[in-house]
Amino acid sequence: QVQLVESGGGLVQAGGSLRLSCAASGRTFSNYHMGWFRQAPGKEREFVAAISRAGVSTNYADSVKGRFTISRDNAKSTVYLQMNSLKLEDTAVYYCAADPSYTVVANGNKVHYWGQGTQVTVSS
Repeated sequence: QVQLVESGGGLVQAGGSLRLSCAASGRTFSNYHMGWFRQAPGKEREFVAAISRAGVSTNYADSVKGRFTISRDNAKSTVYLQMNSLKLEDTAVYYCAADPSYTVVANGNKVHYWGQGTQVTVSS
């Protein structure tokens, strides 16, 4: 199994920045493609960003493109989500995901492993 633990969430003003971290343990981290998803109150979970095993490929939802950056440090078994220019609509619980298939983490369907999530609240 793979265990994922998110951290770095909190309260931030609109226009501000926040960096989320997801620490992985268990199976070899570098074997897994990683992604970030979020779920706002009353809404379904949605894709945010994905990164391939070696960090060569990345994908972003249109809503965050140009503002968010996903990265990974395989030596530290950690994936990051740098969030800049935060908007009120970015408020959500953010979840880290891992899967052996890149296409799975790029769309969120049938992801093998999920973290428990970290709350991000953007205020005016």
